[in-house]
Amino acid sequence: MNLPTSFRLDGRVAVVIGGTGALGSRIAEALADAGAATVIVGRDAAHGDAALGRLRDGAREVTFEACDASVRSALRSLLERILAAHGHVDVLVNGAGTNSATPFLEIADDEMERIVSINQLAVMRACQEFGRYFVGRAASSGQGASIVNIGSASALTPLSQVFTYSMTKAAVHNLTKSLAREWGPLGIRCNVLVPGFFPAEQNRTILTRERTAAIMRQTPMGRFGEVGELAGAALLLASDAGRFITGAELVVDGGFSAMTI
Repeated sequence: MNLPTSFRLDGRVAVVIGGTGALGSRIAEALADAGAATVIVGRDAAHGDAALGRLRDGAREVTFEACDASVRSALRSLLERILAAHGHVDVLVNGAGTNSATPFLEIADDEMERIVSINQLAVMRACQEFGRYFVGRAASSGQGASIVNIGSASALTPLSQVFTYSMTKAAVHNLTKSLAREWGPLGIRCNVLVPGFFPAEQNRTILTRERTAAIMRQTPMGRFGEVGELAGAALLLASDAGRFITGAELVVDGGFSAMTI
């Protein structure tokens, strides 16, 4: 990819948790195209192999690591393996997520706990485990890092039908801003990439004809997002092109969040 130098990630290592999904794999592709040695992380090895098959070519350095990001010990082991293989980590993208359209009064504890574990606790634990490494490195060498957490339009304006999902994404936005304040003096940037409506496996059952029509009425650009349209925003937040951006919510939603009446 022919990019201005400030957008390049040559010599850097990027980790994309949730990198086997539709949005995560496209972000991983953008980081790899910018020159980063990119590690895609997911729970399912078959999905990992499929993602590698899509992403690998002669110009990209992409590998897969299996990890359940909701388990702290697994995250710790993941970081150890990546450091052993690459020597350092510079970019962390937290993109794992799940959803459900269960009516509020019918949400069972096990469903709630599953969504909270994947969408919220996994992000917090990853930020802790990788953040401990980032903070230690910054203290000893002055070298910064970038954390990009994947948020949601539902964290900005509550959406119907996705109660637990919206709650967890709001927590991710809040956590990210708090970490930006805490680690800004060390050069560790923490931002939220906020997709609007990008059809993927986890939300296709929710996108009924009626809901789709409502979304289109609320979206000035009048269409869903395409996964490739997240690439530029992710690259900005990960690279030196965004070196003065931290604590931001970078919204990519076709204008959805700009609408009121």
